[in-house]
Amino acid sequence: MTTTSLLALWLPIVVATVIVFIASSIIHMAPLWHRNAYPPVPDEDGVRGALKPFRIPPGDYMLPRARSGAEMRTPEFTKKMEEGPVLVLTSIAPGPVSMGRSLMLWFLYVLAVSFVSAYVAGRALPPGAHYLDVFRFAGTAAFLAYAGALWQMSIWFHRAWRSTFTGTLDGLIYALLTAGTFGWLWPK
Repeated sequence: MTTTSLLALWLPIVVATVIVFIASSIIHMAPLWHRNAYPPVPDEDGVRGALKPFRIPPGDYMLPRARSGAEMRTPEFTKKMEEGPVLVLTSIAPGPVSMGRSLMLWFLYVLAVSFVSAYVAGRALPPGAHYLDVFRFAGTAAFLAYAGALWQMSIWFHRAWRSTFTGTLDGLIYALLTAGTFGWLWPK
């Protein structure tokens, strides 16, 4: 079977990346389904004041956190879990939000997803493949990359299911845009 080289797919890779990047910007700036993704905590100032003295470094944390499986089974740890609070916490460095860095990293990620989608479709299909075949392979690879890992965060770390569903919807939209772009610009 003849495959399609990645070099021949540079145009759909770049165009899909730009289209998804623009679409994601619109989705996140418009007052659509992400508007209330992160509600405020009760008594935000009180919570901030209580946590500030700890100077929690940037990173991901669990509270309470057992140091071992044996500790997890102790009455003391069970009591901590029952009393609460029980948190999975991400701490971000204080200071102004750097949208430039985040947008650059997002663009590079979208480029990587487009590249992987090109690789999968290119290994499976020859030049001149039918639009729907290209759509299916590129779209499936893109969907798995954009949405596949979101579910484990809700399963294991109790991330709000609403966030997982809206992130999956975003991933579906990005995958459809990627698939359509690859189908449209697939080499003849």
